[in-house]
Amino acid sequence: MQKPIQKPRDSRWNYGGPNWKLSRSKIDLFVECPRCFYLDNKLGIKRPQFPAFLLNSAVDELFKKEFDIHRAKGSKHPLMEKYGVDAVPFQHEEMNTWRENFEGVQFFHEPTSMTISGAVDDIWINKKGELIVVDYKSTSKKEEITLEDKWKQGYKRQMEVYQWLLRKLGFAVCDLGYFVYANGLTDKNAFDGRLEFEVTLLPYEGNPDWVEDTIFKIKETLDEKEIPESSLECDYCSYFYGREKVE
Repeated sequence: MQKPIQKPRDSRWNYGGPNWKLSRSKIDLFVECPRCFYLDNKLGIKRPQFPAFLLNSAVDELFKKEFDIHRAKGSKHPLMEKYGVDAVPFQHEEMNTWRENFEGVQFFHEPTSMTISGAVDDIWINKKGELIVVDYKSTSKKEEITLEDKWKQGYKRQMEVYQWLLRKLGFAVCDLGYFVYANGLTDKNAFDGRLEFEVTLLPYEGNPDWVEDTIFKIKETLDEKEIPESSLECDYCSYFYGREKVE
């Protein structure tokens, strides 16, 4: 069988290179498929990329501006009032860095000598002084928005990595986090150059106990010379290597 051909990226961005960090998304890639993770981070061969969801990015940016108004005032956002969340947006001098891609919240993990990073969307703080991890999401669907879809389990892991990182930096972090979900409405009579959204707040109680063990497994995998087996549920490996996908 002909092997897929792809030009590897600049090795400075591979494991062992000066620009490499173990990001939240890379941790999730490892959980999804160790083989794809190894090819990406050790050999620089990435999965095929999808176009960026620019409308989602626009919603995220507007959410940040909106919550930043209340951050500056030290006041509750109306969404917090609506759902009875006794918190305000967290003020911290590193907040902009923590939200920046390729920067984010960073922690040097001494046992593996790896820097773990993740760019948060937002952080709130409650009356107990606990930080609340908040993630912005957007979609457009007629069904009720929930976190139970199979592909949304990555969202939960995403939040748990952020909780783990903030705790490693010495912050008290609430187990309960929130997804601010914007659902684009399609029941209007016309577009008229304007999208309208229904915004809901979905709570999620995270448990980041799995993160530390996964980091050690990642280190072991990256130090191996052999490419690991792929996940049986990996669509990419099923396509490239002709494996039967397990549904």
